[in-house]
Amino acid sequence: MTNDEIVKEAARIIKQQGLALLDCAERLQRGGENADSYHKAIYHLFRVCDQGGKIVVTGVGKSGKVGEKLVATLQSTGSCAVFLHPTEALHGDLGIVQPGDAVIAISYSGNTDELIRILPSLRSRGVTIIGLCGNKHSRLVKESDAWLDGYVKNESCAYIPAPTTSTTLAMAVGDSVAVTLMQLRGFTPQHFALNHPGGALGRKLLLKVKDVMYNMADVLKVTTSTPIDQVLGEYIRFKCGTMLILDDNEDVKNTNSGIIDDNNNNRKIIGIITKEVIRSALLQSRARLFQLVAADLMTTDIVTCFPDDMACEAKRLMEERGGNGEGSLGALPVIDKTNRLKGVVLLEDLAELL
Repeated sequence: MTNDEIVKEAARIIKQQGLALLDCAERLQRGGENADSYHKAIYHLFRVCDQGGKIVVTGVGKSGKVGEKLVATLQSTGSCAVFLHPTEALHGDLGIVQPGDAVIAISYSGNTDELIRILPSLRSRGVTIIGLCGNKHSRLVKESDAWLDGYVKNESCAYIPAPTTSTTLAMAVGDSVAVTLMQLRGFTPQHFALNHPGGALGRKLLLKVKDVMYNMADVLKVTTSTPIDQVLGEYIRFKCGTMLILDDNEDVKNTNSGIIDDNNNNRKIIGIITKEVIRSALLQSRARLFQLVAADLMTTDIVTCFPDDMACEAKRLMEERGGNGEGSLGALPVIDKTNRLKGVVLLEDLAELL
């Protein structure tokens, strides 16, 4: 095959699988038997989950792999689910299935021997059986309480009927079940984050500003009249790359050349200087840099946030107000409900975490 032929064949396969998904959706939207059975399946599963039961997913071969993926999606979206291999079920693992559970059995033909053999035992346990199948006249569908339509016209390769398009559709139908159940059960982004504490999704939904901000002891605080040479001399001692400019008042005489100590956090913030501004000043006006004071470099367009704000919202605010680490919106001062300064959160830190 030439390079063009390879690309053309890849596009054909992807389009064919996409059309199979659209065909299934259209059959469902037309109503009738397919829609009625889908409704029945969803409400059986909803009832089982609502009453403390679990969803047992089973399948052989590629259908089993689809089932394992469905279990992972159900678990992460708030539905208790386990995978049971039919062969293992025949040799003792049926004990995982309890009265009040529901079983989703996946088989494109609906006549897979290993799967059919466990149906009587499942039925004797008083469980609900849902068949995800491409053949509505199959043994599986006849033995099921509800049927999920998984029919496709063709697999991706006509002369070797390896499960391809059918498994793509089965995964999509499984996802539709999991997401519909999630919505019916009122599963929220916060619930989702609790199931993903170690990943980027969890951080995005759980991380708060107070978890990533620099405390005031790590932030350089100066007055408007503090000379820039004094600022640079103190700047390297602080972890936070952004400095705060606080209002001048009678406490200034107790500071070291305009450097404000940590006991003066009740002052009003009137400006900030980010490290990007310092870097730009060093590059553009080095000759006159040491004639400047903090007021010459500070930005007074100040946006603040609270410690309990979500970190993702602070990141969004900085980006929308001109972020990407440039100017004042590369950082947000953090205040409490009484306007007392608590720290600083940086866009570059949030960009790494989120």
